[in-house]
Amino acid sequence: MDSTAKLLQDLTNANGTSGHEDAATEIMAAHLEGLGDIEYDRLGSIICTKKGPTDGPRILFDSHLDEIGFMVKDITKGGFIKFLPLGGWWGHVALGQRMRIITKKGTVLGVVGSKPPHLLKPDERKKVLDIDDMFIDVGGMEKYDVTKKLGVAVGDSIVPDSEFTIMNNPNLYMAKAIDNRVACALVVDLMKKLQKAKHPNTVIGAGSVQEEVGLRGAATVAHMTNPDVAIIVDVGIALDIPGYDGRVEKFGGGPSLLIYDHGMIPNKRLRELMMDVAEKNKIPFNLSYMEGGSGDGARIHITRSGVPSIYIGPPTRYIHSHNSILYRKDYDNTLKLLFELVKRLDKKTVASLTAR
Repeated sequence: MDSTAKLLQDLTNANGTSGHEDAATEIMAAHLEGLGDIEYDRLGSIICTKKGPTDGPRILFDSHLDEIGFMVKDITKGGFIKFLPLGGWWGHVALGQRMRIITKKGTVLGVVGSKPPHLLKPDERKKVLDIDDMFIDVGGMEKYDVTKKLGVAVGDSIVPDSEFTIMNNPNLYMAKAIDNRVACALVVDLMKKLQKAKHPNTVIGAGSVQEEVGLRGAATVAHMTNPDVAIIVDVGIALDIPGYDGRVEKFGGGPSLLIYDHGMIPNKRLRELMMDVAEKNKIPFNLSYMEGGSGDGARIHITRSGVPSIYIGPPTRYIHSHNSILYRKDYDNTLKLLFELVKRLDKKTVASLTAR
């Protein structure tokens, strides 16, 4: 396992739902130590700033630290845990999965349960089960108080029970929280590469919080850093799975550059610049879109007087589930493209992104 795989392991294994990102933040902060000036906004986002040799434009590389998960909202008399989602969950993805409840006493393991399918009416079996109809079984019984015995309390965060795994194909990594700790790792690795490289700008690497519940950290990070350009680093959606023959968003296709997401139309000139950089450096990429979701750019690109922004990420299978899969070569090509792009973003080029 090399340093990047170890970084991804550390970040994805950390428990950090929206509003509870501390464990992941500490790991990212440890890896950013000495790579720039570190500070935090008041929501908890981490910001690392590295100045170049000149007073150039401010280039923000944004990633988000939070993972999708749940929160304890109630505990039944029998000790079953009712929960609410933090981020977008499809009901069938959660059902029957192992969960970790993060309590003051430590981690409590449980499994998501519901009414047995044998007791469902025919029309009920055809529907996606609602989160409200599920619960987490932590081994409670009528006379076994899970609050006193285990420390489970309303407000505790809940994450999938899943560990970082290098698959039988050693170039494939499977883990929870790849959305979006893969981007946090990319930001760390980019800042490391820049230590021995000249760049005509100030580079800001950020790990924002609470993206999955409304892009909240993005707003505070953008206001605090006041960037001239923003590169939103997130995950793409790999479609080399049954039912999507012919799509270019696939493992080995390189990073996805979005032409559109639900909350932002990326800056066209910045996209063309990134495509030019990729082609000149023989880095594979694809153009994609996201009609039903958005990333931190939705907040960042309308900060202050506006910020030229783009969304980029390595294609990933099964996002917003317990186990996503990443192809290492797509990670490496994304990092290479980000690194080569930094060197092109001088004052003149950045000014041209919005010139009239």
